[in-house]
Amino acid sequence: MVVGEFTTEVDLLVIGGGPGGYVAAIRAAQLGKKVTLVERDQLGGVCLNVGCIPSKALISAAHQYENIRNLDQMGIAVGDVRLDFAKVQAWKQGIVDRLTGGVASLLKGNKVEVVTGEALFVNEREVRVIRGYEATRYRFNQCIIATGSRPVELKSLPFGGRVISSTEALALQEIPRRLTVVGGGYIGIELGGMFAKFGSEVTILEGTDSILPTFEKEVVRFVERRLKKNKVAVVTSAMVQGVEETADGAAVVASVKGEERRFEADYVLVTVGRRPNTDALGLDQAGVRTDDKGWIQVDRQGRTSVPHIFAIGDVVPGPALAHKAAYEGKVAAEAAAGRPSEVDYKAIPAVVFSDPEVASVGLTEAEAKEKGIDAVAGKFPFAANGRALSLLDAEGFVKVVADKASGEVVGVQIVGPSASDLIAEGALAIEMGASLEDIALTIHAHPTLGEVIMEAAEVALGRPVHIVVR
Repeated sequence: MVVGEFTTEVDLLVIGGGPGGYVAAIRAAQLGKKVTLVERDQLGGVCLNVGCIPSKALISAAHQYENIRNLDQMGIAVGDVRLDFAKVQAWKQGIVDRLTGGVASLLKGNKVEVVTGEALFVNEREVRVIRGYEATRYRFNQCIIATGSRPVELKSLPFGGRVISSTEALALQEIPRRLTVVGGGYIGIELGGMFAKFGSEVTILEGTDSILPTFEKEVVRFVERRLKKNKVAVVTSAMVQGVEETADGAAVVASVKGEERRFEADYVLVTVGRRPNTDALGLDQAGVRTDDKGWIQVDRQGRTSVPHIFAIGDVVPGPALAHKAAYEGKVAAEAAAGRPSEVDYKAIPAVVFSDPEVASVGLTEAEAKEKGIDAVAGKFPFAANGRALSLLDAEGFVKVVADKASGEVVGVQIVGPSASDLIAEGALAIEMGASLEDIALTIHAHPTLGEVIMEAAEVALGRPVHIVVR
């Protein structure tokens, strides 16, 4: 029974304090809106608390652990390397706490009121926010829905016990001796590779014929090769039938090309996608339309079927990316403040923190040709880059795709060291309408990894200096 309910009038109500919601709240406050933000759990959402940040912290620790053990290649002898995973987890949590605390300070500094509780629409102008046995009604002029997403649960692999999602995997206090990962998308590859570096015996089961199915085959080959080197077993065309408990873990039963196989492990990590958190919001009471998968339908400003209610991030169609959510949050906040802002998805980068890293922005060469673009591409290997060689990390390449007639860059794909950082130059080039000449004539510092982008542009222009193209 809920008691003590009363109504509060607010200007702009933001539901969800993740990377989309808190950014939207701050941007709206900067534009003069009086903003109230409702968060049911922790500020920072999935990304800061149980997603992007903790996973990348642990992946970084795994890389360091591996690198230390390989320093003999540089002539540096290191004694026994000891892993204290509980301490690694504590270090990771310190980063999370620092960043979530920073979000709270930013909201306070921008005079955004933060309310803790579960939001439920009553009608198109009101939500009820429930906290324990208390509830408050908020009547708003405008609202931005930014409630994010959660891991998809398979009927054949229900979460619980030894069957875990990425949330539980990132909180493990011990390294599993054996780990079966169901799903070879970016989350499965990142976490599977991480645990392998820490010493787990990892098997990745993927239902399609390739891991990372949304990326180019020539890019994925480098990741497959490194996984094999790290003794990760990758099984493709594996259709999971169910799971059985064992004495010390669980066994996944899967059909692999018509043959039934069992994969035993301490834990089964299921990473087969995410679903929007829209089913418990009472959207029907507000008249907000969703599709049959629960995604909210919006226009280019983020407006839903109810014009004064906006939606952003993982609750709207498109990739579940924190940077996409933050971008949409700014657009929606500006639209709510009366500005003519609209989304433009031409240059949203996708990154996989695999080994080696993978990053892509814009169109691949095949996608460009499918769109009728007479495309030209230039590819330059990290193996010909001095900085990459000095880092003992020279696998992979940069590929720049451009319109042959105009030279305008339409896509960049990278697999190799620091791909996650280097892709920003590709995104900027596409956003600014830069040409191959613009990149090739930009002086890049030497010796750096960034030179590879310039070199790839020169290859596309037919005038490479540091490789011979046959």
